[in-house]
Amino acid sequence: MIFIGVIKMNIQCDFHTHTQASDGTTSPSENVQLAKKAGLQAVAITDHDTIAGVEEALAAGEELGIDVIPGIEISTAHNGRDIHVLGYYVPYNDPAFQARLTELRDVRHLRNVKLITRLQEIGIDITVEDVYRRKTSSGKNIGRPHIAEELILKGHAESINDAFAKYLGEGGAAYVNVERIAPEEAITLIKKSGGVAVLAHPGLYHNDELVEELIVFGLDGIEVHHPDNSEENKAYYQQLADDYGLIVTGGSDYHGIRGDEEFHAPLGSYGASLQSLEKIRKLAEIRRGTLQS
Repeated sequence: MIFIGVIKMNIQCDFHTHTQASDGTTSPSENVQLAKKAGLQAVAITDHDTIAGVEEALAAGEELGIDVIPGIEISTAHNGRDIHVLGYYVPYNDPAFQARLTELRDVRHLRNVKLITRLQEIGIDITVEDVYRRKTSSGKNIGRPHIAEELILKGHAESINDAFAKYLGEGGAAYVNVERIAPEEAITLIKKSGGVAVLAHPGLYHNDELVEELIVFGLDGIEVHHPDNSEENKAYYQQLADDYGLIVTGGSDYHGIRGDEEFHAPLGSYGASLQSLEKIRKLAEIRRGTLQS
């Protein structure tokens, strides 16, 4: 069945933002400031495979009166396609959890090296050192937007989107994938750590059968409101959420601005209500209580 219609958003929380801890261009505290400016009451910090920006954001949130959700976006793969799972209220100060994330970042580094090698093979003058000079701390992740930034600097692309279309995205001349954990493993990792697992931007995967399989496996929620979900996507995923009793979230997937380009969307332009946040918080509290008992 196809569901068509526009779903009105009551945006009080942006559940999906990135910072300089991974491939965003703004600091964690700047994300909190942007949330305040946008009139939000809460914002999640969900960097790729790292929680390095969470503590700074929490401190800024306390100062500015913004509720900061400690989060993460874990990179996984299914049949060679990237699948991302968001985790909320993850144990950002737990050494065992941090060690597991280090393993995931090692895989991300391997993909970066393979991408850069492939770019070299097709005649582009780019090195790992060129890209990794943007790495300012051991907890900071380097990803495809950083490679795109270097391609723009060297005149091989006009924008981030152009770099992804030509080289880095699926179908691009240098696109590669590496062996990652399965999305089911990420869901399990998040839930066993006391967090809440939500599927990020499901409309990007073009595989609603997989989406439903992951729901049945144990997802807690689904990102209905995202700039890369079409209106038809949003209506369909809202219906899935209703059918399976999932928490509905939304987020801008804000990565900051590179040049004149804001990627994916301005912070606060997509999100969900405080009702969604309360559901997530309550579920995380129940899980943490179970772990401690």
